[in-house]
Amino acid sequence: QVQLVESGGGLVQAGGSLRLSCAASVSIFRFNSVGWYRQAPGKQRELVAAITSSGFTNYAHSVKGRFTISRDNVQNTVFLQMNSLNPEDTAVYYCNAEGVSGLYRGTYWGQGTQVTVSS
Repeated sequence: QVQLVESGGGLVQAGGSLRLSCAASVSIFRFNSVGWYRQAPGKQRELVAAITSSGFTNYAHSVKGRFTISRDNVQNTVFLQMNSLNPEDTAVYYCNAEGVSGLYRGTYWGQGTQVTVSS
């Protein structure tokens, strides 16, 4: 069973930084990609950033240059470093893993961590 556990959310002032972590219960090499989505009140869940097993990264336009996704393959953890935060970044952030073949084929989600940016 795959579990994704997020941590690192909280309240921060505009211009500040936070680092989110997502610890997986299995090797993240088993997934084609791992990443972060967010959902603000009244809005649809959207991709923030993702990283493939080969290290290719993809970012939402709104976070490019401010957020950095990385992975620790030994600790099976995915990180999202968020700098220059603004109130529009306020949302619940969800860790995501996508497996397209084998035992872990499917889409997996963490429980979410709240990020609140005050102006």
